[in-house]
Amino acid sequence: MLTLHTKIPSADIIAAQLVLPYELREKCRLRATLDTGEDVAVFTVRGTVLRDGDLLTGEDKRVIKVVAALEPTYKITCADAHTLLRCAFHLGNRHTQAQVGDGYLRIRADAVLKEMLAGLGATVAEEKAAFEPESGAYGGGHGHHHEGPLAPIPLRQKIHRPGDPA
Repeated sequence: MLTLHTKIPSADIIAAQLVLPYELREKCRLRATLDTGEDVAVFTVRGTVLRDGDLLTGEDKRVIKVVAALEPTYKITCADAHTLLRCAFHLGNRHTQAQVGDGYLRIRADAVLKEMLAGLGATVAEEKAAFEPESGAYGGGHGHHHEGPLAPIPLRQKIHRPGDPA
């Protein structure tokens, strides 16, 4: 099984894509399947978030591109900036991860939050979209680069996927 553990800034050749929803791009240990059908193990330092477009490699030097999967989200727009800021405040007050776009917010689909946002005067549209929330005030920027492996690489560790037989 291919093991991916090192983030690189660029590559001439991309061997495959690893398409993952945000919830899996936050995990530090992960077994997944590339778009080619090959199984891979991903090892990162706790707290690392894989972003759309990140490039990963391992011992065999093949380069794999991380792609943000389309997932159920709500795109939040408002008639004015003040209302959008109020929505952002209330989402933050509930510790809700949010993607900030030009004139909109995007969150994971959640019926309770949808109702709250509509009550604040927002237009909430269901969308299948790549979810790339803000990393947070202490999470570092998108430009942070690691040299070498992202985490210690276990010699023999089985990575289990939800749904795998016990």
